[in-house]
Amino acid sequence: MTFPMIQLPQRALTLSQGVISVPKALFFSLPIIIGLTAFMAISEAPGILRDWTINQNPVTLDSGDIRDGKCTTRKGFFTTCSADLNYTYNGQSYDKNVEIMFVDIHDGDYDTNLVISADHPDLATLSLGIEKLWNRIITLAVFVALLGGASIAAIFQILRGWRVRSRLRQPAQLVPVPVEITAFDRRRKRLAVTYTDKIAERKTGRVGHTHFEPGQEPLLIGENGGKAVGLAVWHGKTSLPVLLDERLERIEMTAEERAKVLAPLAVELGGHTPELIVQGKKGPSIMTRLARFLLVILLIIGGIFGYWLWYVTSASSQFTSPAMDINNMLPAPLNRWGCDQLKKRFGDQRAPFGCTASDYSSWK
Repeated sequence: MTFPMIQLPQRALTLSQGVISVPKALFFSLPIIIGLTAFMAISEAPGILRDWTINQNPVTLDSGDIRDGKCTTRKGFFTTCSADLNYTYNGQSYDKNVEIMFVDIHDGDYDTNLVISADHPDLATLSLGIEKLWNRIITLAVFVALLGGASIAAIFQILRGWRVRSRLRQPAQLVPVPVEITAFDRRRKRLAVTYTDKIAERKTGRVGHTHFEPGQEPLLIGENGGKAVGLAVWHGKTSLPVLLDERLERIEMTAEERAKVLAPLAVELGGHTPELIVQGKKGPSIMTRLARFLLVILLIIGGIFGYWLWYVTSASSQFTSPAMDINNMLPAPLNRWGCDQLKKRFGDQRAPFGCTASDYSSWK
């Protein structure tokens, strides 16, 4: 499909500053995604490394004691198991807490034994953890790859936007191209537009974001599959095209040059300029997207807080992970209150991480 184009002056031209936007949602979501990635790696990697070491020279202990063993399956296949392990080896007594996570479709109980490392008897785990070792490795790798990939993609998009904006400060040859308007939002007299380079002959599939000031509209030249098509320009060797406004005010030219460039286009369009509100499909507003984002954040915070409350008031073991790690990271007043609740129920046992005194065993 062909679209009417414009013929710009054959010289290096300068574009207005700020014509490429970086979505603010990226700046809000990036720390959360990175935090989730780090949390998954920190909470699961040590246990996997421990069980990998044990698996090099394992010893199954029939005399060991497995207490408070419990497995919980979420979403039908995410399974977490935890247990307290007590055993004696070569005259030395050990007391360990073990937690493992893996993916499995299972109905009923798991049979498991206590396994230690012959080379490092202080390392102990469940035989179930050894059996599911590669399952756990792959599960962690998938989570980290997905979350880490999302983090890298967000960072790349932010850096690309900044790089394009810096390059637009210098004059360069402009090459007109059609782009598809994929979303737009009118708020407070400003128009935010998302567009994709997937129509032009050398289409890149890259997505651009821009804001139009009050009174400005994008230069539309047709439609494609029910969506508006706008006119953009490649600025030199930048990695994103820049969407133009209907009066070409984003390009530094004289009024006479703008009129000369736009006149043939008006003839080709027959005097009927496509309308964004008709041709495009309005996406959610920036405030709506921000509200949804904040709602997700609040739900995550609420879920974590509720999980922590359940842990300190109702959990069957003080060594429930990652709840005890969350308790340790909370501000001192909340941590102290949580430890007091745990001590009321488990005061005759060892203190969990986050509630231990200087000896790393007794309650603080």
